[in-house]
Amino acid sequence: MKIGGVILDFNGTMFLDGEKQERAWRQFIRGVCRHEITDEEFRLYVHGRNNRFIMEYFLQKPLSDGEVAELTEQKEQIYRGFCLADPATLHLTDGLPAFLDLLAERGIPHTIATASERNNVDFYIRTFDLGRWFDLDKLVYDDGTLRGKPDPDIYLRAAQRIGVEPGLCLVAEDAESGIQSAYRAGAGRIIAIQPEHKRELFAGRPEVDAVVGDFIGFERFLTD
Repeated sequence: MKIGGVILDFNGTMFLDGEKQERAWRQFIRGVCRHEITDEEFRLYVHGRNNRFIMEYFLQKPLSDGEVAELTEQKEQIYRGFCLADPATLHLTDGLPAFLDLLAERGIPHTIATASERNNVDFYIRTFDLGRWFDLDKLVYDDGTLRGKPDPDIYLRAAQRIGVEPGLCLVAEDAESGIQSAYRAGAGRIIAIQPEHKRELFAGRPEVDAVVGDFIGFERFLTD
């Protein structure tokens, strides 16, 4: 199969920020709910999920749009603070800039499909100069109009925005919910990005074509 387009998740995929995200969620939920998040809760109810889903799960009640926005910004300010306090790790995943350069050189359509909301997306655009590789109008993020991962909506919209059928798209993801989202959208190839100690979580899964740690040599997944 020849890949016609590439769709990339952001958190934990393009930017290996899992530790910072978990620290931020732990601090935020501890303060708001007096609850300690378990590893299983992170896997099932946090990673890859949109903020409304996460907030309503831990608070155990429906929230208005305004409440979700206010709580989300509280949490994201904690998270962005952790990122800025650690400049040594504030960079794109190893091999990714070269892979994005390759996509641009070959004219392969590509975009981002992330559960992050707009303030964080703007932070990433500034921090990583994403306009160098992406048409920013084609980025797909949590704008409140889509069902969150694991529903397929975000990947269907991303494929539509780059003008490529989902079945011809390569997706890079790190989260269970994101992989399910891409699979339900009919993505042609799904590559899981995982640190070595977590790769067994996705090894052998029918939804996943390969599990790797970074984007070094990632161009091999563009063709059979």
